[in-house]
Amino acid sequence: MDPGHGRRLPRADGTPVSISLPLVWALGFLDGSWLGRLFSVGGVPEIVSALIALGILIFIHELGHFLTAKGVGVGVERFSLGFGPRVWGVRRGETDYCVSAVPLGGYVKMVGEEPKEGETLSETERARSFAHKPLGARFLIVFAGPASNFILAALILAGVFSLVGRQALPAVVGRVAAGSPAESAGLRTGDRILSVDRVPVVAWDDVRDRVVRASGRPLAIELKRGQETSAVTITPRQERVKNLFGEEIESWEIGASPYLPAKVGEVLPGDPAAKAGLQPGDVIRTVDGEPILVWEDLQERIHRSAGKSLTLSVERDGRTLTVQVVPQARRQQTPLGDGEEVGLIGVSPAPMFLYIRSNPIVAIGQGIMRTWDITVLTGVSLWKLITGRLPASTIGGPIQIAVASGQQARQGLVQYAFFVAVISVNLGLLNLLPVPVLDGGHILFFVIEALLRKPIGLRAREIAHQVGFVLLLLLMVFAIYNDVVRIFR
Repeated sequence: MDPGHGRRLPRADGTPVSISLPLVWALGFLDGSWLGRLFSVGGVPEIVSALIALGILIFIHELGHFLTAKGVGVGVERFSLGFGPRVWGVRRGETDYCVSAVPLGGYVKMVGEEPKEGETLSETERARSFAHKPLGARFLIVFAGPASNFILAALILAGVFSLVGRQALPAVVGRVAAGSPAESAGLRTGDRILSVDRVPVVAWDDVRDRVVRASGRPLAIELKRGQETSAVTITPRQERVKNLFGEEIESWEIGASPYLPAKVGEVLPGDPAAKAGLQPGDVIRTVDGEPILVWEDLQERIHRSAGKSLTLSVERDGRTLTVQVVPQARRQQTPLGDGEEVGLIGVSPAPMFLYIRSNPIVAIGQGIMRTWDITVLTGVSLWKLITGRLPASTIGGPIQIAVASGQQARQGLVQYAFFVAVISVNLGLLNLLPVPVLDGGHILFFVIEALLRKPIGLRAREIAHQVGFVLLLLLMVFAIYNDVVRIFR
């Protein structure tokens, strides 16, 4: 048994075989040009940034096992980053600290993990043996790995919130839906909301939070339009909206969205926008003569114009240009696997975020809460995947991790830090699944041991580990298959 991230399965000759779970199923999206970036010189950052992220996460995971084992008096024979043949290492005391050939996992090999039947140990050896420690101590050693990943995520997020700030959209009104409470109250695109119920707000998330808390109660809103300040009253109403998974849910709404200008951020090479000459920083003013006030206006116009030539009036460096572009028809899928064919030109909006810094104490609390939110979302998503409500095609493997890592790294250190935090939560939660060879599988064995008041037999554990190994291997093959399918799409 190996409570580390890498699992060691006993062969017939007693030597261990190491594997790991570097899989992160994903709900995100990848643009069509990522294959060239991945395997070109420009694709090196994807691979390097992924190895750095996974290396940090695996090291922290194994360090949790290692430190807890040492803390309760269990001897550690090897601390390995990677699995398979040993490539390099140093020995300090009884422990071999090494790097192994396959950099997708790691393991901590402890003294007395699987004692041989009939083996006689001295008192000193028994005191340092994992298998002879109380159940509570063994549980702590195993649980410490996933716990370390959750702690790391919280610390990363707290550091970002304290040093840089939480990323948010300004409390500026974007699109106002026809017939909505916001329209009835007189809100317009570009209005800046100063306070809700006399509570000052800076970010749109703050506005959204106050609306949800009101649960339909009228809200006094102070807003600024140009140089004038005014006060209005808005009564939220319940509407059916789509959540992150594309499912319809009831939510309190005022019928206004945050302001996101129709300003081009990224232009994907080879897509219609790039061929038409659009550039990052371009501001779209009209489409076929229709005014475009916010990004949603542009998005809807393009979505319903697949295969049709559109005339865009573009502002660039103080000049007005006319650009012809033909949206390409593509099927846009929701995380649930359904979707529709829409027109796309291959652009994304320019980020308009502000950063709100918190003092270190508040930031720690925010980091813990955001880690909890990510954990809940990951758990719900995983349950939907297991129950078939999310398609298996959303499972991603090492290639997808590399691509997503590179994308986030190119957007800056803050985005990359958030990515590492999310992957850390995924790694911690996935390792708690009750699958033999994972930490959760060992915890399941401990629960059974507590109920039966005796350990599960060695042979039964070996069989369970071998079955778990095969299942895990099949899952990895399937994840890589999904990655390859995305390439050919």
